[in-house]
Amino acid sequence: MQAVLNAALPIFALILTGFLCGRTALFGPAATDSLNRFAIYLALPALMFGAMAKITPEQVAQVGFSVAFLGGIVAAFAAAYILGILRGAGMAQACIEGLDAGYSNVGFMGIPLCLLVFGSASLPAAVIATLFTACVLFLFAIVLIELDLQKGAGRAGTARKVVLALVRNPLLIAPLAGLAVGLTGVSVPAPVERFASLLGGAASPCALICIGLFLAQERVVLADVRPIAALVGLKLLLQPAVTALLVFHVFEMPSLWARAAVLLSALPIGSGPFTLAKLYGLEAGVTSGAILLSHIASVLTVSLLVAWLA
Repeated sequence: MQAVLNAALPIFALILTGFLCGRTALFGPAATDSLNRFAIYLALPALMFGAMAKITPEQVAQVGFSVAFLGGIVAAFAAAYILGILRGAGMAQACIEGLDAGYSNVGFMGIPLCLLVFGSASLPAAVIATLFTACVLFLFAIVLIELDLQKGAGRAGTARKVVLALVRNPLLIAPLAGLAVGLTGVSVPAPVERFASLLGGAASPCALICIGLFLAQERVVLADVRPIAALVGLKLLLQPAVTALLVFHVFEMPSLWARAAVLLSALPIGSGPFTLAKLYGLEAGVTSGAILLSHIASVLTVSLLVAWLA
């Protein structure tokens, strides 16, 4: 219980603070958008660069962690995708629902939660998980959606969009730059390190406030209760269960990395699927409902996990 009070409670308190600020119109949509951009383009990249700049070859070599975390994503994505197809959704819509089931809120919620529960030693694991989720999984979904909407035509255009999305994504560029620094053994100048530390220090509270603002200001459709409940179950139960099976019984890795993998895979759904659905003009009602309910349900599920893992 002490671990929940010390780690999980402050996380959800910050999300609630953002939610109340959004509901009382203290922060409107314009302010929310600006705060979100600050987190994505400045604070989180600075935090991720600083973490990866200190990474060691032994940490990069934790292949078991990467495969196990990816295995949980694949299981949840595949299950949700198949359920969507069976329900009559098109390939693009089923892809969005697969993304719902596998897209943990690792950047905005996972990094601060790992810092509180496991300390700074868990940052490399959280950053690697963010790369898999926000880059690999997200771009895989874009490719599938483009292929469906274009029905096989314009593949060069699809490849171009994927490449542009990669080179413009600060959540990919910053950790890769930090990884290059860490592996080459180059010493980061003290002013640069201090700059990244100061800017990255704003990432956790800013990101958590953004989650609350998003939940308060987005219109949520709860008409499709069954698919929403299925997606939340796949995200909060199936994905961490598969990950736990892999990290504790299949692959060998340090205990800290194994526990971090399970916690990161058990996080609620991030805003990425909703953003992608709106971008392509797909149905976003089920996604927005799943995002909201997954965050509400995760108050219990994540708190229980923290009590066990910590």
